[in-house]
Amino acid sequence: MILVFDVGNTETTIGLFDGEALRGHWRVMTDVARTPDEIALLIRALLASEDIDRALVDQAAIGSVVPALTAPLAEACELAVGTAALVIDARSPLPIRLDVEEPLTVGTDRIVNTLAASRLYARDTIVVDLGTATTYDCITADGVFLGGVIAPGVRTSAETLFRRTSKLPATEIAPPARVIGRRTEECIRAGVVFGSAEAIDGLVRRIKAEWPGTAVPFVVATGGLAGTFQPFCRELDLVEPYLTLQGLRIAHELVSAASP
Repeated sequence: MILVFDVGNTETTIGLFDGEALRGHWRVMTDVARTPDEIALLIRALLASEDIDRALVDQAAIGSVVPALTAPLAEACELAVGTAALVIDARSPLPIRLDVEEPLTVGTDRIVNTLAASRLYARDTIVVDLGTATTYDCITADGVFLGGVIAPGVRTSAETLFRRTSKLPATEIAPPARVIGRRTEECIRAGVVFGSAEAIDGLVRRIKAEWPGTAVPFVVATGGLAGTFQPFCRELDLVEPYLTLQGLRIAHELVSAASP
């Protein structure tokens, strides 16, 4: 089995695959203050919570946009399950071409999202990842990463609103019953959810209008909030919450196969 780690700025998503099947998944806060020993204890505890024998885990892959956490996490993998972790980044020999001006600056999450899309869907695809930032990544059917869009994430925007307006209460990001709110909390939810949904649809339409060739790209959403926004976005064709984890699994398989 393989453990994969998607290290984001706010949260780290962990997946355990048995072959192609996602056996378990966990979401924890990204904390650069943790030592390798503490991370190892956390990994062991998560596996134990699902009655998974850690001796069965013989592979690991890390995709990180938090460089300070990458090395401690790799060390923690060896401590927790006794296997070296493969770090995936823009230098990894993957079958996608980063057709952008500064390919080494492309985040690992964006790389593995587009890798997964090209392998799983085999068609021109826009991947909308709803994380700390909302990213829109564009990949062609033959594996060319065209670039994309990076926008403030839904929670990031909402937290900024709460911090900068003293009389507005922090409110859970939940679907509102109507657009015209009659309580302050309803007004905030309507603004955050419906405003973000319109922004997602609008940016996808603009990307489609610039898309090279005649194919209409497939649109897949991933990330923790993808399911929340699916009912309100007309441009989303599919929600795959664990696309990034799938991409890390695929990347590990391809890089390992290519190694002598």
